[in-house]
Amino acid sequence: MKNKIHPTAIVDKNAEIESDVVVGPYSIIGPEVKIGKGVIIASNVLIDGRTSIGNNCRIFHSAVIGTIPQDLKYKGENSEVIIGDGTTIREFVTINRSTSVDHPTKIGKNCLLMTYSHIAHDCHIGNNVILANCVNLGGHILIENNVSIGGMTPVHQFVKIGCYAFIGGFSRIAQDVAPYTKGTGIPYKSFELNSVGLIRNNFPEKTRSILKKLYKIFYNSHLNTTQAVNKIKDEIEMIDEVVHFLEFVKNSERGIAK
Repeated sequence: MKNKIHPTAIVDKNAEIESDVVVGPYSIIGPEVKIGKGVIIASNVLIDGRTSIGNNCRIFHSAVIGTIPQDLKYKGENSEVIIGDGTTIREFVTINRSTSVDHPTKIGKNCLLMTYSHIAHDCHIGNNVILANCVNLGGHILIENNVSIGGMTPVHQFVKIGCYAFIGGFSRIAQDVAPYTKGTGIPYKSFELNSVGLIRNNFPEKTRSILKKLYKIFYNSHLNTTQAVNKIKDEIEMIDEVVHFLEFVKNSERGIAK
């Protein structure tokens, strides 16, 4: 189908735009932007820099995507933002491109970035991630698949958040959050397995039972991290989810929030 570009929109002639794209009033699309099929862009949106938008994304009023990073070490590199198919970007969301050409800022498929959320330079966000209103991500953050973060939550730079984690609103995340867990607070504390999220994502009962045992050992046994990991290895069946949890803990650089 033919694109529908409002006459007041400014779309650079070098921008690559696929079919069935809508661009609303007063939006600006820069020369290095690539926009996939079926994307709907509302009014007053700015998409700049070397930015790629996947198919069937929705970008709402006054979102700003692909501007230079808010980082003093940035020296004008032609860095990048990549956004996956089906992602929704709500009003006033800001997404900065990376500081490095080799490691673009990445957002996966089918994410929901709610109003006023901010994604800083060099962040890597997986698929099916939900950032509620006013979630602010510092630079170099890694968020795995199927994570939900409640509103008004800042996340410190270089933090990692594991898959299927659920973080309640008005939290402050300064350490890594382990996969499959649920928590909230300032300082952030994990308080249980994200059982509801696991059920909604069709995790088998056996898997949930094993993860519940893992959680009790890691968080509730009053062991230090090394002792808890060793006890898990001795007592828990090494299913894929347990292996992933232990690898996440092993690779944590900021420490696991407990």
